[in-house]
Amino acid sequence: MSDSPIARRSRRVARSGGVDGNERLTAVVAALLLLLLFLAGLTVPLAQSQTRLHVFLGVLVIPPILLKVGSTTWRFLRYYSGNFSYRRKGPPALILRLLGPILVVLTLVMLFSGVGLVVWAPASMHAQLSQIHQLSFIAWFVVMTVHVLGHVREMASFAPRDFVRRTRYQVRGASVRVWATLISVAAGVTCAVAILPYVNDLVAFQH
Repeated sequence: MSDSPIARRSRRVARSGGVDGNERLTAVVAALLLLLLFLAGLTVPLAQSQTRLHVFLGVLVIPPILLKVGSTTWRFLRYYSGNFSYRRKGPPALILRLLGPILVVLTLVMLFSGVGLVVWAPASMHAQLSQIHQLSFIAWFVVMTVHVLGHVREMASFAPRDFVRRTRYQVRGASVRVWATLISVAAGVTCAVAILPYVNDLVAFQH
């Protein structure tokens, strides 16, 4: 006898942790990104003299950022498709919902314009691409500051829960979430190492 759709859905929620698991994953990746982006930000004034370090950290964060975009997009889709658990959880504040897509676009423009400066752009386009990178960074920094301030309390509350024995087993899927985060970091390191041979003194990051 085949399982009903409700039974299959219940098993998926049990394995992944459902809305609570999504919130934990989003929080732990956000905390990781806050640290990595802080370190990358420290290299901004030194981008001309420490180009390799700037590029390494800038590329390292790309897979974790994509993981976070995936987790927040999943919440968005589940909420607006009428999923009961996500609807009961409720959406973020309106200003954060409005800034979310803007932040995603600015982040992708900033990161991939930087990657383009290293591996793709001909010399004739370096100045234009560097300007895009610079302007998107300024706009990203402003929007990111609002985003962090709006989510910092829930991030601090939920990020440690998959690593603390007392709370780890309250929501299923802790190991999957931890491994997904670690794999995103490993992928970031791999990509960052792979791009370093393309970095040379002609790459201009004029922040």
